[in-house]
Amino acid sequence: MRTKTTKDAVAVLLQDCVVEPETLAPMLERLRDFAGRYQPHFVRSEQRDLGLMYLEGLLSSLERKSIEPIATDHGRARRGLQRFVGAGLWDDEPLLAELRAHVREELGDDDGALILDPSSFPKKGTESVGVKRQWCGRLGKQDNCQIGVFMSYESAKGHSLVDHRLYLPQEWAEDPARRAKCHVPEEIEFLTTWQIADKQLVDFAADFPHRWVLADEEFGRVGEFRRRLQARNERYLLSVDCTTSFEDLRVAAPKWKGIGRPPTRRPPVQAQAWASRRKNWTRIFVRSGEKAPIEVHAACTTIEAATQTSVERLVVIRLMGEKPEYRYWVTNDLESSLEDLVRVTARRHWVEQDFQRAKGEVGLDHYEVRSWVGWHHHMTLACLALFFLALEQRRVGGKNLRSDSSAGEVGDQRAPTKSAG
Repeated sequence: MRTKTTKDAVAVLLQDCVVEPETLAPMLERLRDFAGRYQPHFVRSEQRDLGLMYLEGLLSSLERKSIEPIATDHGRARRGLQRFVGAGLWDDEPLLAELRAHVREELGDDDGALILDPSSFPKKGTESVGVKRQWCGRLGKQDNCQIGVFMSYESAKGHSLVDHRLYLPQEWAEDPARRAKCHVPEEIEFLTTWQIADKQLVDFAADFPHRWVLADEEFGRVGEFRRRLQARNERYLLSVDCTTSFEDLRVAAPKWKGIGRPPTRRPPVQAQAWASRRKNWTRIFVRSGEKAPIEVHAACTTIEAATQTSVERLVVIRLMGEKPEYRYWVTNDLESSLEDLVRVTARRHWVEQDFQRAKGEVGLDHYEVRSWVGWHHHMTLACLALFFLALEQRRVGGKNLRSDSSAGEVGDQRAPTKSAG
């Protein structure tokens, strides 16, 4: 890597840190050492060289971190790097397996969390694999985009993305011509986003010590997803919509009036209606603020949701302000304190930070490839760059992740999403 690129990478990596100049010199060697762990998974020496070049480009301060700018910045022809990323005969899975092992070594903790989240990538045209007019969370509207389902691992030691899978809409999955043009593997079939997330957990949850599975309402509102987690003894805390309907098991069943069968079910109630009638809230300290302690109000009850057959708890968080805002979660944890559950909800925020950093600093969304293999190649290398970034920030004294939550991040939930499936 040339001196210019190294300095640019340093500027990006350490822009929020106070670092003495003498700590910067070994950085190039650390990047090479980091890449060296992954290079044996490339069969050819040319692939190893191009992989390192692409990592350098993703970690540089190039305005656009796509193939042509990276190749130009390294004084290389575009075609070789384009072939390597877009159609190279190397397998993502061994690199991702190595990444997961690496993350486990560095960040593994029994109280860790696996966080599942979809992310959209706006696209022009209709030729890129999986692109269609669908709900684009990044734009907040229906538009042409691709959707990826990502898994992040988080613990008190740090957090980083550890897996990614492209959502293939049903019309793509059932169109042999489009599949062939974008080189979609034969074994890939249509799965909804929650089914993709479920498969990620089936395949990789055992790779990480963890206590929690966290996800936003796109997954939380799916009863079958929650049932599968319960069947695998996963402890989950999932965001749900305010219209989620359930039976409040702390309310007595209606009295029998002597006509017909005795009632066995309680009348269903929506989460927002339950919260609106709630009078007793628990004030929970989140952290110290600059002017005053930051606190939220919270309440919970034991429920049986209309889409579930097992007992759960509904957790409602009321954010203080001129106009209170509410966040709704369900969990199969019937033992943890309300205070602990509220603090765990804040941990879902870290996948959002992963996306923000990945898209802002390592070019996660800067790809210009159209094929299935190209999309996954780019995402794999971007995830490697992101993890290197996390290690560098930790090495120079980045903030403790658990102490840097704001009040708005407790119970954080994005605007209502629409299912990609």
